[in-house]
Amino acid sequence: MLHPATYPLGQFTVNRMGYGAMQLAGPGVYGPPRDHDEAVAVLREAVASGVNHIDTSDFYGPEVTNQIIREALAPYPQDLVIVTKVGARRGADASWIMTPEPAALVEQVHGNLRNLGIEAVDVVNLRVGEAFSTNEDSIAERFAALAELQKEGLIGHIGLSNVTRAQIDEARRLGEVACVQNHYNLIHRTDDAMIDWLAQEGIAFVPYFPLGGFSPLQSAALDGIAARLGMTAMQLALAWLLRRAPNILLIPGTSSRAHLRENLAAADVVLSDEVLAELNAIAG
Repeated sequence: MLHPATYPLGQFTVNRMGYGAMQLAGPGVYGPPRDHDEAVAVLREAVASGVNHIDTSDFYGPEVTNQIIREALAPYPQDLVIVTKVGARRGADASWIMTPEPAALVEQVHGNLRNLGIEAVDVVNLRVGEAFSTNEDSIAERFAALAELQKEGLIGHIGLSNVTRAQIDEARRLGEVACVQNHYNLIHRTDDAMIDWLAQEGIAFVPYFPLGGFSPLQSAALDGIAARLGMTAMQLALAWLLRRAPNILLIPGTSSRAHLRENLAAADVVLSDEVLAELNAIAG
């Protein structure tokens, strides 16, 4: 069964296989990359290969990935959709510090604009919960601050990250939500019901750490199926996500052109119903 190749992201239509820029920063997503020239080459090859959705943030580095994106890709292709995140900053010790204050969010949007060298960012995701977790806090004040920037023309669309269904509902009472970015992959499937609901609502779901992130997916069953099909386990895990729901947009990250090519090839994988059932059993 073939999966759709594109899906709406706000007013845009993007290829479902995108690119996440987090790994362009140094170890621990902090400082400059180990190989600056390779980072630039990865971005250029991604776009040349049809990627038109790049996910980034000023808190990667901090500021490092956005500056590399600007160096590699500006002036930007007309169809390139850049999505960034606000709601956190990095400490001098490389710690991740949540910044829910509206004034901090506004400042961060301007920082992203400056480092990317653009006048408006296509999508800004409001990060609410900390890594791998959510909370039940109201997000109305934070969402309203971004909505004001949207009215000013600095933001095209607003998305949400690390959020619950209740927080999505709260945000949608205040404005349109273009996408939701939560932790999800073949093994970690807490948001199954949310994905299906968002698909019904026509809202994109963008799983972060689709391959496990800092701890790559570990599954003997996944490895066995992939070997039988003649592909890598990571390619199979990405192909499963594309088949899982039509509203899933992928942003696997890498700092290597060879790994980029491997990831992009997953978009061409066709999974049979039998293989899909095997993979679903792994997740179960």
